[in-house]
Amino acid sequence: MAIRSLALYHLKGGVGKTATAVNLAYCAVRSGLYTLLVDLDPQGSATYYFRVKPKFKKGAGGLVRGGKTLAHNIKASDYTNLDILPADFSFRRLDRNLEERKTPRSRFGKVFQPLLNEYDLVIFDCPPGLTTVSENIFNLVDLLLLPVIPTTLSMHSLEQILGFLKKKKYHSAQVSAFFSMVERRKKLHRAMMLEGEKLPIDVLSSVIPYRSEVERMGLERRPVPEFAPNSSSAHAYLALWEELRRRYGVEK
Repeated sequence: MAIRSLALYHLKGGVGKTATAVNLAYCAVRSGLYTLLVDLDPQGSATYYFRVKPKFKKGAGGLVRGGKTLAHNIKASDYTNLDILPADFSFRRLDRNLEERKTPRSRFGKVFQPLLNEYDLVIFDCPPGLTTVSENIFNLVDLLLLPVIPTTLSMHSLEQILGFLKKKKYHSAQVSAFFSMVERRKKLHRAMMLEGEKLPIDVLSSVIPYRSEVERMGLERRPVPEFAPNSSSAHAYLALWEELRRRYGVEK
């Protein structure tokens, strides 16, 4: 069965989560999928990259209530068939708003189900940390995608995430990881990537390198394959997308 939703998530910030969400969303529409990118991070970086104003009418409370509020907040991007549900600075209070609900850790299932039915693919860019928002995402999406920098601390954070998922009995088939911000010239990076083969989850073979094109996204405000199509970073994101399609049946 093809997956209809995936989330980019990690305990730590600065691991390439948002850049990957943005580039995968672009790759998805290039493949012909009607795609929605949901920016849940109050920093609103994914929203910024797509030149959308980081404003959600009725704020965090409106998001948690769901209903027509979500549809009214969806914005079109510069790319055909790619829509954005923008972030808002009030999303820093999402946890509090969720905790006020009867089922705080599964509320997103009701909120986002209409959108999951409307789009071929919904991609969530999640804020870092292990929060009520995170647990809602764990309960909601078909695939949890974890970017990991091949360093000791990043791998330790990954083990913490996997430990939590196991404790709460989330199914490991819903979780996949890939290495991000990789510098192959570094011995530590090469060694940590070998350690990744021992992880009890699916580790994708596609690797996102540490390159200047990814940093330039903030200046260009476009996905890498759009402004630097021949770069190694663009090829890496396209390869990651194609691997996801093969392994998980991301399709119409």
